[in-house]
Amino acid sequence: MNREQRLRAERFHQLHAGPRPLMLPNAWDAASARVIENAGAQAIATTSAGMAWALGRPDGERMAVRDLLATCERICRSVTMPVSVDIERGYGRDAKDTGELVGALLQLGAVGINIEDGTLPGTRTLSPPCGLMERIACARGVAQHHDVPLFVNARIDTYVVDMPADERPGETRRRAFAYVDAGADGIFVPGLSDPLEIARLARELPVPLNIYVGYPGAPTAARLGELGVRRISLGCGPMQSVLAHLARIATEALAEGRYDAMGEAMLSVSEANGLFEPVDAVEASPARIVGGAR
Repeated sequence: MNREQRLRAERFHQLHAGPRPLMLPNAWDAASARVIENAGAQAIATTSAGMAWALGRPDGERMAVRDLLATCERICRSVTMPVSVDIERGYGRDAKDTGELVGALLQLGAVGINIEDGTLPGTRTLSPPCGLMERIACARGVAQHHDVPLFVNARIDTYVVDMPADERPGETRRRAFAYVDAGADGIFVPGLSDPLEIARLARELPVPLNIYVGYPGAPTAARLGELGVRRISLGCGPMQSVLAHLARIATEALAEGRYDAMGEAMLSVSEANGLFEPVDAVEASPARIVGGAR
């Protein structure tokens, strides 16, 4: 890989050790990534759910790998900062498939992944940790082959599945240390919201703890920082909010013939165009496109 990508990867690691938690309002396409970058973000992380919804698919590895890669290519091309990609359970049947996906993402310029243990197909039961351990180890090996210090963020779903509440803390810790041993650089526990449990886990982990805040009433960044959290993800929350606002705009226009909601805050056409560099005229040539399709 080129020196610039390696520097972005090293920078992404450093951001997890800054004076404040790394805040990640997750993106789902090139436009959302550029808006987030312009707002002052230091890195871009994708939301698998948001990307799937934008492509007309439900969440849960329902979009094709080619569509995932195409979206990530546009995002990586459109921003200048580190990009981490949510690859859900790693796609494919085994660790080898995950390794191939990670290799393709590295080729696009990504420097981090988020990968989860998830549930057994068709159930609310957690998958055995060995599957994710194998995929993490394979992803780490691929990254080393490409000479990129990939940041592997391992997601643990103990707080979002059917499990007795008193078993969650212990199982979370067991999985967290197993994933770190397999090569994870960070641990992500969506659904974990109890301050005492957050503080305890953050204190015990040898790697940064990532907490999800994509819901109303979530703790502030300052409070999570006090508890020891080093990374904060909004996940699919931003897109959920955008879709709700679009529903409000459409309902107001269709039912009332008014456009107040739309006009409250909107980018001008020039501002939206300004999110992106002009496309090269040759690249955009219809003749070139048609010729390439032959």
